[in-house]
Amino acid sequence: MNRILVIAEHDGKKLNPATAKAVSCASAVGGEIDVAVFAANASAMAAAAAKLKGVKRVLKIERAENVHQLAAVLTPQIVKLAAGYTHVLAPSTTFGKDVLPRAAAFLGVQQVSDVMKVIDATTFERPMYAGNAIVTVKVPPSPCIVATVRTASWQACSEDGNAEITAVSTDAVIPSHTRFVELKADVSDRPDLQSAPRVVSGGRGVGSKENFAVIYKFADKLGAAVGASRAAVDAGFVPNDLQVGQTGKIIAPELYVAVGISGAIQHLTGIKDARTIVAINKDPDAPIFQVADIGLVGDLFKILPELEKELDKI
Repeated sequence: MNRILVIAEHDGKKLNPATAKAVSCASAVGGEIDVAVFAANASAMAAAAAKLKGVKRVLKIERAENVHQLAAVLTPQIVKLAAGYTHVLAPSTTFGKDVLPRAAAFLGVQQVSDVMKVIDATTFERPMYAGNAIVTVKVPPSPCIVATVRTASWQACSEDGNAEITAVSTDAVIPSHTRFVELKADVSDRPDLQSAPRVVSGGRGVGSKENFAVIYKFADKLGAAVGASRAAVDAGFVPNDLQVGQTGKIIAPELYVAVGISGAIQHLTGIKDARTIVAINKDPDAPIFQVADIGLVGDLFKILPELEKELDKI
C-alpha cells in the first residue's frame, strides 16, 4: 500500500491553502496520507492540517531551528522522516520548489515537478513549454517518489477530516552554514494573489503607475487580489511580486479579470486554469479574447467605473 508524506507549507501561524491542494493530489495517488508540519510551535498548523479530508495522521516536528522554513534546515529532517514512505509531496510554490529538490537529491531520487494529473501511483502528467505541451512521466522503480504539486491544477480538499496528531522527533543533524537573516515582504490587507478566489490584473494598457489605482479600486470592490502582466511590471507600474504568467505566479482563481492585457502566451500560461476569465481591452483583436469567457471591448477607464456602479447596486 502507498504511504504518502505531504510537507505542509505555513507562515508560522496558519497553514497555506496550497497544502490542501497537495493533499488532493495525494488522495488521487491513493493510500495512507500523513502531513508533516515543521515548526518551532506547530500546534495551530497541525490542528488545521488534521481537518484536511483524507489525512490519516499529522506529524508535528517541533524544533527551535524550524521557526523559519529554510530548505537547508528542513531537508535533513525530511530525509529522516521519509523512510518507509512511497511518496513525498509538497506544493509547487516558492516553498516547495526550494525545499523538495534538495530533499530529492539527498534521497538519491529524481524529482517530478508540477504534477497536474495522477494516472497511477507512478505515472503523472505535467506541463512543459509554458503549458503548450503536457508530458506523461513514468517514474522508474525507486525507494521513494518525490514530487511537487501544481496547485493551479488541483482543488483544495474539504476540511471535514479528523486526523490524529502525533509529535515526532528525528535525530537529523541541522547544518550550521545556513541561517535566517530577515524577511522583507510587503504588508497588504488584500487577499494573497496565489490563493485568492478572485483576481483583477492590469496590463500595459493601464498606462502608468498612477493609473493603476483604478485596478486597486476595482479589486477592492470585488474583494479580489491584484495581479499584473509582465509588461506592466517591466514598465514599473507595480512590483514584480504581482506578476502573473510563465515567469510569475501560476494561479487558478474562480474569477480572473484581465484589464488592459493583450494576452501574450506567457501570460495565458499563468491563468489557463482560472474558472471564469473576463477580459477588458480596447483592441477587439487582442489574443486575450480567444480564451476569455466574457469579453468587453472598450476604454477600461470608462468600463471599470460603470462596473463599480453596478456592483454598488448588489
